[in-house]
Amino acid sequence: MTLPLSRIIPGYNPRRYFDRRKHEELVASLRLRGMLQPILVRPNPRHDTADTYLIVAGGRRYRAALEAFGPEGEVPVIIRVMTDQEALEAAIDENDVRDDASETEQADAAVRVLAACQDDRAEAARRLGWSKAKFDRRLALANLSDTVKLALDERRIKVGHAELLAAVPADKQDKALETILGSGLDVSKTRDLLMRVTQDLAGACFDKGECMTCPFNSAAQRALFETHIDDGHCTNAACFELKTQTAEMIRFEEQERADKAARIAASLAEDDPGDYADDDGQDDGTDESTHDITETPTAAVGAPQGAQAIASAQSVVPRKADSASKASGPTVTAKSIAGRTAELREASWRTALARALAGNAAHAHSTILVAAMTGTLPQIKSETLKARSGLLVDAAFPGLDYGAKIAAIEALQKPHAATILSAIGAAYARDVANFEHVADLARAFDVDLRATWQVDRAFLERYTKDELSFIARECGLIAHMGEKAFAKRLGGKKTDLVTGMLGAIGFDWAGRLPSCMTLEGRYGPPRVQADAPPTKIAA
Repeated sequence: MTLPLSRIIPGYNPRRYFDRRKHEELVASLRLRGMLQPILVRPNPRHDTADTYLIVAGGRRYRAALEAFGPEGEVPVIIRVMTDQEALEAAIDENDVRDDASETEQADAAVRVLAACQDDRAEAARRLGWSKAKFDRRLALANLSDTVKLALDERRIKVGHAELLAAVPADKQDKALETILGSGLDVSKTRDLLMRVTQDLAGACFDKGECMTCPFNSAAQRALFETHIDDGHCTNAACFELKTQTAEMIRFEEQERADKAARIAASLAEDDPGDYADDDGQDDGTDESTHDITETPTAAVGAPQGAQAIASAQSVVPRKADSASKASGPTVTAKSIAGRTAELREASWRTALARALAGNAAHAHSTILVAAMTGTLPQIKSETLKARSGLLVDAAFPGLDYGAKIAAIEALQKPHAATILSAIGAAYARDVANFEHVADLARAFDVDLRATWQVDRAFLERYTKDELSFIARECGLIAHMGEKAFAKRLGGKKTDLVTGMLGAIGFDWAGRLPSCMTLEGRYGPPRVQADAPPTKIAA
């Protein structure tokens, strides 16, 4: 049948670019011969009346007909009842089979169909009739900025240029495009240019686990495109620099804690010489080994939280002036040890939570919302993020006025915004005053302290022999070595005891959390790894 153009409404059209010359040729053809091929339409399900129709296929003909005949001109149509999904797939298919369908149009179509398939890539590729490789390549091109997509549609750049730019953060693509067009760079020279501004992952000082699946890892581009830069390079300089600074900051803080622990140990040695053996290897007073290894750890007591709890929870082990004073001294408990470890415990958990939030934008987002709703978000130090805004957003960002900064934030691509959210969450973990908030977040997100901390010499040297004996027993070292062997170690110098504890043959401290370092005040054994499936043995 025929319909007036006023009753026809454009629907979803995968085509992004309309060549002006071809449009004018089509207008002239319509005026001369009329429309020979009908437009495919469907009843408009979103309109109050039943007298309008959505275009499924024929968008170019519709645009040309409006110019040739005006809104009251009538054109031939085929009316078919279709669901939104059926119309989407038909529109994509009709454009896809044309010789002049652009790669960017196919990229946008891939995004729409993937969303309709609930992110099932295999199903999306099947519906489009594409191979998995073609689907992945087109989906990767969807990361191009609109400016780069238009340049490719207009064939001002080649597909090779677009494939290289797809590996660059979207906020840097337009500037790179200007360089390519302004200097007339071919694909090979563009590749060389990008190689000079990428970061070599081999020299990275941070954990590269997340980089393995990152779209800005050049290895991901090599798997997709014929045109790519060398393996092992990061094309997201801002993210690389942020991870580098975070790793260096964490390393600096850990070194500070180690130095502080060493100073505390030295101070204890001066103030409490009874805890150390004399130069000849013999302790003052009676032998304490039997008392130490037969002391049974008491029931777990909740570890003190916050700086105010340090003094109240601290239990001082008495000096060994003589046997009588030692016998009547207070018993070493999880609580007494925790009191001496409060500062280290808090700093370590803050670091672990900050790392976890830096690597998980969703958890960082939840943290920011909770902080805002509880009024604790302002506790992030004003300079923490302000000083790094040039790195997190853009180098020019600090110098912009407030209105321009709003525009810059609004223009952020989702991956870039997620990186900034992660940085804000990590800053909150370090700066929030109440450590209980850190503890609650760590529990909610199942943060594992084992990923950032483990028993080492600096940790052990802060304790007395009685306390070292307690730690050795709860962590299973005494059971591993045997009572007599540990008693022999205990009878020597404290420095030798620490060395022996760390170097015990067949005993691994990794993954063992003494009660004084846990949030609940209970010893945390190494996490049990799931057993691998049994291998099949040939008959």
